Amino acid sequence: MKLVSKCRKLVGYGGEYRSKKAVQVLADEFLAPINNGTMTPHSTMKLAQFVESSYLPFVMATKRPSTYKGYVNMWKRYLESRSAIALRDFRTVDGERLLEDIAYDHSLTGTTLAHIKAFLSGVFRFAKRKGVLNSENPMRDVVLPKGKPAGETYAYSLAEITRMLNQLTEPAATVVATAAFTGVREGELRGLLWENYDGEQIRITQSVWRKHIQEPKTKKSASPVPIIPRLSERLNQHRRLMGNPTSGLVFPNSVGKPMCMARLARDVIRPAFLKAGIPWHGWHAFRRGLATNLHHLGVPDKTIQAILRHSNVAVTQACYIKTISADAVEAMLSLEHATNVQHEEVQHVDSGEVGSDSGGA
Repeated sequence: MKLVSKCRKLVGYGGEYRSKKAVQVLADEFLAPINNGTMTPHSTMKLAQFVESSYLPFVMATKRPSTYKGYVNMWKRYLESRSAIALRDFRTVDGERLLEDIAYDHSLTGTTLAHIKAFLSGVFRFAKRKGVLNSENPMRDVVLPKGKPAGETYAYSLAEITRMLNQLTEPAATVVATAAFTGVREGELRGLLWENYDGEQIRITQSVWRKHIQEPKTKKSASPVPIIPRLSERLNQHRRLMGNPTSGLVFPNSVGKPMCMARLARDVIRPAFLKAGIPWHGWHAFRRGLATNLHHLGVPDKTIQAILRHSNVAVTQACYIKTISADAVEAMLSLEHATNVQHEEVQHVDSGEVGSDSGGA
C-alpha cells in the first residue's frame, strides 16, 4: 500500500493569519469531519458512482419493477450528467443549484422536480444508513424551483362511459366497463382472476406491469372491489364466451398472457372513439371518473376512498374527485339569476321605447 500525503492551503498569509497558532482554528475546522468520524473513506466516492453501484441495485432489490424503471429513467435523463461531485462535498446549496439547473434546461412540472428531489434525498438517506456518510441529509432544506403548472387530469362522466360502451365490441367493451365501474388500476385490470370473482365482488391479489406479475401496490389495495349488477352481467357473458373458466385471467390475450391494455387502447379503443368523436384520456381517467361520479351521486368521500382502496381519504379528495365546491355552484347560480333579471329589465325598457316611438308615429 502506498501512502500519499496531501496538503491544502487554508488561507493566504497576512492580516490576522500570520502565525501557525492563528491558523490553527481553520485547521481544526477543516479536520473536524475526519477527527469526529463524520467523514469516512467511502464518502470520497462520486455521487454517480455511489448511485450506480449501490443505490440503484438496492432499489432494484427492494422496490417494484415499475418503481425501479422510473428511478433509472429519472437518473439517466436528469441527474447522471450532473453527479460528478463527491458525496462528502455535496451540500444543500449544491442540491438547490442542481434542481435549478434541471428546471432551466427542462420544462418540468413542480411535481416532477419534487420527485427528483425525493430521489436525491433517498440516495443520501441510504448513504447515511450504510455508514458512508455521517452528516445530515443535504437535500432536506433544499427549496424547489418554480416549475410549470401540472396539466389538469380528467375524469370520465357516466354519459361518456355510456357512449363508449355503445361504440365498442367485445372484449374491449367489457374491459372498459370493468375499468369504469370498479376503478381498478391498469395493472390490476390486467391481473384480475376468475377465482377471485363471486358475482358480487372481486378480490385484487396481483398487479401486472409489462411482463412482471407483482403484489398489489399497497396492503389497502388488496381489498375486494364491489361489482354492480350491470357489470356482473357483462362479466358473466364474457365468461361464457371464454368457455366458463373457473380460474385464470379474466382478460387474457390470444396466447393466455395478461392482455396489454396499451395495445388494446391503440388498436381497438382509440380508433373506435376517434370515429365517434369521443376523446381518449387514458385508463386512469376511469378511476378518477368513478370517484367523481360517486361523489356527484352523494356517496361519502370515506366510502369512495374504501372503493378505490386508497390509504387515506385526502388522496381521494385531492387527486380523484373532480368537482366544483357547493359555494362556487351557488355563486354562479346567483350570478345567472342576476343576469336574467338584468336581461329582463333591459328588454322591458327596450320594449317601452319601441312602443313610444310607434305611438308618436
